[in-house]
Amino acid sequence: MNFEYFVSKRLVTKTDHKSNISAPIIKIAISAIAIGIIMMFVAISTGLGLQNKIREKIAAFNGHIVINNFSNNQSTITQNPITTKQDFYPEFTAVPEIEHIQKVATKYGIIRTETDFEGIVVKGVGENYRWKYLKEYLTKGQLPIFDEDISREALISNYHANRLGFDVGDKLIVYFIREDQDRLPRSVGLTISGIFDSGFKEFDETYIITDLRQIQRLNNWEKDQIGQFELFVEDFTEIQDVGYKVYEEVDSFLNASTIIELYPSIFEWLKMFDFNIILIIGIMILVAGINMITALLVLILERTQMIGILKSLGSSDWSIRKIFLYNAGFLIFKGLFWGNLIGISLLLIQKYLKVIPLNPETYYVSEAPIYLSLDYIFVINIGTLLLCVLMLLVPSVIITKISPVKAMKFE
Repeated sequence: MNFEYFVSKRLVTKTDHKSNISAPIIKIAISAIAIGIIMMFVAISTGLGLQNKIREKIAAFNGHIVINNFSNNQSTITQNPITTKQDFYPEFTAVPEIEHIQKVATKYGIIRTETDFEGIVVKGVGENYRWKYLKEYLTKGQLPIFDEDISREALISNYHANRLGFDVGDKLIVYFIREDQDRLPRSVGLTISGIFDSGFKEFDETYIITDLRQIQRLNNWEKDQIGQFELFVEDFTEIQDVGYKVYEEVDSFLNASTIIELYPSIFEWLKMFDFNIILIIGIMILVAGINMITALLVLILERTQMIGILKSLGSSDWSIRKIFLYNAGFLIFKGLFWGNLIGISLLLIQKYLKVIPLNPETYYVSEAPIYLSLDYIFVINIGTLLLCVLMLLVPSVIITKISPVKAMKFE
């Protein structure tokens, strides 16, 4: 039988603890751990959730890495086409971290109605376009269907639909300025197949999505000429390294840019969340540890006579320290239990009921996104337990200073 564990368990299960001065301090210590776990869960899940959601929104309109002509100078529209007859298309075998590659092209246009008009960027996408992100943001209708003929279906944003009074099934006329400005603009009639709302104002106010062949026809391009390639990586954390590899593999007249390079201000802002998460975790563990140290010192002082008796019976200092460390461990586990129960419940409520809204103009999302993973839940629990126990080793040294004779006379 483990003597230290047995004694500590008896101390924890005593029914007369409510009359002790340690009772409210123990409750405060347990509450501090529970609140700390809840705050750490909220900080990590919302921070990572926001980062992932914004990355997905940017990738929905740009991919992770963009390959285009150097002469385009990162312009929103395609100025000079490139050919699809590349060694890396349709499979980028030279860089195995690339999981998907797709062809697109963009062109400025103007949507005109009887009462209003709006400048937009028409993005033409091919048959291998990755729709999964835009499908998630689809609020009405369906995705465009591209068959053998040039499709006249298009996706527009909820912003444009509300501003210009469009709905699914409506016809819209898009005008394109010719290079020869003396000639009248070219017009294309499109049918709205669906309406999306990404919550990313910069993109929703800019793009409509249609068939790539429409852009090719308007620009008088050949079938193998496109505006740019969009690449997706398997692991976003490696995007910079993969971007360098891609740049080295493409021809000298082509440029490869990651979305981190295309939108530096947004990703610099996202990096601040990592610092905030680390700061919150550090503060919460420190507060929980200090409360547990206070509770342990009170427990030791409250059991001074018991310590003296155990020492007189031959117990070693380390054995007695283990009793109180076990006792503190029980309290930590209790705090972890309630913290996990309440914290995960709150996160699940937000994940599925979306009770906490956010201003999309500031955060690029309409509600606080939640990222749940057993990995960080496990790490937080184990890390909190180990750090709190390590912090308790120092105050438990006070047990070695207690004299058995004086302790048994202690009132």
